[in-house]
Amino acid sequence: MLYAAYVLSWPSQAADWPTRHRNYGWPDSATLDGVVDNGCDVVPVAHRQCRQDEWMGKHQHRLSFSRAEIVLINSWMPVHQIVYHLLRYFMKTERLTDSADNSGAGTLSNYHIKTLMLWACELKPRSWWTENLNLVKICAELLQTLSVWLTDTRCPHYFIDNCNLLDNSFNVGSSASKLMSTDEEYLSSWLIDNYIGQCAQLCPVYILRLFNDVSTIRKLRNIVSEIIRWRLNTSLYGVWRAVVFAEVNIASLHHYCHTVRSCVCWMNELTKIDQRFSIYFSAVELLHVARKISRNSFNNVMLVDILAILLGSNVFSLRITELNTSALVELLQKSAVERLTTYRQFEARDFGSVVTIVTTDYEAMYAYKRGDYQRCIQLSTQNVHSLLYARHVTSVPTFPMFIQLLDDDIVSLTALTLIVNPECRDHYSGACIGQVTLSLYLMTQCQLKLHHSVTSLAQTLHYIEVAQRKHPPEYTLNYLTLTLIERKIHRTISY
Repeated sequence: MLYAAYVLSWPSQAADWPTRHRNYGWPDSATLDGVVDNGCDVVPVAHRQCRQDEWMGKHQHRLSFSRAEIVLINSWMPVHQIVYHLLRYFMKTERLTDSADNSGAGTLSNYHIKTLMLWACELKPRSWWTENLNLVKICAELLQTLSVWLTDTRCPHYFIDNCNLLDNSFNVGSSASKLMSTDEEYLSSWLIDNYIGQCAQLCPVYILRLFNDVSTIRKLRNIVSEIIRWRLNTSLYGVWRAVVFAEVNIASLHHYCHTVRSCVCWMNELTKIDQRFSIYFSAVELLHVARKISRNSFNNVMLVDILAILLGSNVFSLRITELNTSALVELLQKSAVERLTTYRQFEARDFGSVVTIVTTDYEAMYAYKRGDYQRCIQLSTQNVHSLLYARHVTSVPTFPMFIQLLDDDIVSLTALTLIVNPECRDHYSGACIGQVTLSLYLMTQCQLKLHHSVTSLAQTLHYIEVAQRKHPPEYTLNYLTLTLIERKIHRTISY
């Protein structure tokens, strides 16, 4: 490990860098000031030609401008960053940097590529990078510049005048020749075969097949667009999975929220991360309080203060003490469902392109619990139609505070799930019920209670069969729930 000595002041060896004339305004004055204010480092690294000397190899130091380089690179436009990445990838893949030669002679490094980019950002106008944007042309021109540097054995240090990063000991003759012959046509073919083609190897087969024909620019653009679309969706799906994981952890926070202070603290911290998490947290806590009140009645003064925080109105909260236990529990459940619905709306807005998410599942549950079967079947039927053939769907947790929104059959199945597979306690997939399964369950229950026709029940039975093919037995709660409503329908039809 190298131990750097931080130098607070800008070094005299680079005194001319901040004030030298720049035709195109990069870096701007604010960036220049930031670089100079950050100073530099001195690191125990010997010059390459001195490393074999026993004393010099151990004691020689050099200036490091890594702090300055970070500030400068952070000021780059996206096109700068992309070009820098492509240049590094090309040089590494073509074995023109670092380990390209094992003879012991000096070879190019990534630092030479970084130096090339820093000079190009300063010496090229913004229009050169942005007008009629052509990444292949930009990269080809910069590689030609690098080939000239190698031919002349000259790579000017970006910060220190009269400092050359190349000398005659560098074995770069073959690299210079290779780069000199790298024109736009060659680089275009190389990028298709070695960069875009390599990216496509990670994509689904339907994208990979598109490479069978790249005879026109339009076809190539379509391929790249498909790769980008797939990559963005894949990344977004990963973010959604992380959000679902956050839900599980938020639902467990009620163990630590026994005071007003802890409740406020968690809400503030979750809001800093994402407002949706604060909304979800407040819904979970309202359900937790409702569950606690329904078991022990409302005799805790601290709960009044917590509800005042969760409901956001001290005046309204004062009326809570005037309600009986049943009315208060219903009020809290309704408020929680409203927040959960808002949370679902955020979820559908942000992840609806990769996951099919209906926003009325909690509303349907609450309608069923209140006996409003017409409203419940209306929402549930709509949800089934949206979810049945979806590739990815979300779920509803069956943690203790959510159980109160479900009926006795689901509660019993949840308990049975834990008996059959105790490991479900530790896995979200085992402690939840999918939106499509829940919607089918509510739909079936309402149809039975409202005495729907055999034809209607037969259609629902078909929906259940489709859902069963998507939920193997290891998804215990979903499997048991679908099996239960299937048998209920068969029993009703057979009578």
